[in-house]
Amino acid sequence: MNIVDASLDPNLFGEQFSDDSFNNWRTLLKAFYGLPFDEKDLEVYQQLTGRTVAPEQAMRELWLVVGRRGGKSQVAALIAVYEAFFHDHSAKLSAGELSTVMVIAADRKQARSVFRYIKGLVGLCPMLKQMVLRETTETLELNNRSVIEITTASHRRTRGYTCSCVIADEVAFWMIDGANPDKEIINALRPSLATLGGKLLALSSPYARRGVLYDAYRDNFGKDSKRILVAQAPTALMNPTLDPAVIEQAYKEDPASASAEYGAQFRTDVESFISREAVEAVTITDRIELAPARINRYVGFVDAAGGSGQDAMTMAVAHMDTKSNVAIVDAVRCVKPPFSPEQVVTEFCALLKSYRITRVIGDAWGGEFVRDQFKKRGIHYQVSKKDKSIIYGELLPLINSQRVELPDIKQMRDELIGLERKNTTKPRIDHAPGQHDDMINVVAGALVFGSQKDNRTIASRLIC
Repeated sequence: MNIVDASLDPNLFGEQFSDDSFNNWRTLLKAFYGLPFDEKDLEVYQQLTGRTVAPEQAMRELWLVVGRRGGKSQVAALIAVYEAFFHDHSAKLSAGELSTVMVIAADRKQARSVFRYIKGLVGLCPMLKQMVLRETTETLELNNRSVIEITTASHRRTRGYTCSCVIADEVAFWMIDGANPDKEIINALRPSLATLGGKLLALSSPYARRGVLYDAYRDNFGKDSKRILVAQAPTALMNPTLDPAVIEQAYKEDPASASAEYGAQFRTDVESFISREAVEAVTITDRIELAPARINRYVGFVDAAGGSGQDAMTMAVAHMDTKSNVAIVDAVRCVKPPFSPEQVVTEFCALLKSYRITRVIGDAWGGEFVRDQFKKRGIHYQVSKKDKSIIYGELLPLINSQRVELPDIKQMRDELIGLERKNTTKPRIDHAPGQHDDMINVVAGALVFGSQKDNRTIASRLIC
């Protein structure tokens, strides 16, 4: 039974996929699996893929650039179940080896979203339920030596598997230049698919014009590849049941964002802030922290947080080497939630005093509460007149001219490389969606306020 027949069968998945709103998805599945087209399929296929000729064989990779709420996760679940339950790869497996259908997302919470759809489809069919030998919160192990497993986007965690199918969910929002570049992850996965001739399904609403999703779109959309199929479609085309008012409101609130989220267009207003090579050039290998020295004048910068949300509370100390005219990061602290703000302030103040700092700079978050906490411990908290976007902008030429020295701290480096320049109505520099910049925020602040000529008077006043 092919996947389209399975999606229509009332004893299998017809309850979920048989209505007309799924017609365009069925056309894509026919193209991907090399199934015969109906009369209307070619027109839809041309619209979705930019190709003119119907495919003659099944593809190995399907890249879906589809708007939010367009049904991507449901289709991913259908493919996962079909590949795991309807194929037996035992003859190609070694003793003890399993065929894995892997669902990968930026984090486990996102991966479980697809996994819930998978379990829902299995629950529709008693015959499929009988094939499940073992179920956990992250796996379904079947009696045909197949397993469906969810995991996170890491090029290390995805090695060592024999995969019959890999589903890369919301791949445009994996950390592109951070700890696990999306290109490295996909490259690590392709060998795992080779033994069984497995399929790669990468799906996402688009974001910036970079990363593996954009590369696949740029290189293969509208081209008659026999191996890779790329489709692009707005939400309304793939999910006509979604209330149009939702999309209209999104365009009113933020046209650029809505064009990507619902229109499936790559954003032209977002670009990388700094290259990995520039950051590595000013990173001092194996240096984490420098002890205080009486000859130096130190500057401290704090990013406060409440202790119960998503943000960490961070602080950095830096000084200007007057001989080399290089700003140097001496110490960085990052406390992730949950934590007691009062306890963290106590620890931060002790570190500041060890560097003979009695005044620290920070943003206006928390108002008088934050300032009072530092004041109680003998540290004056001075609110920065520059927001972090301005600070990042002033940090860039310092790095590019190699007038800073950064410690060898992976999180800080990843946050810096992950920053984006967003050329919206009010241009700004910030972290990407779903990422953080708590640590690089304070490092940038300490370097900028400690290095620029017009700030050295301020820096001098911060020292006992």
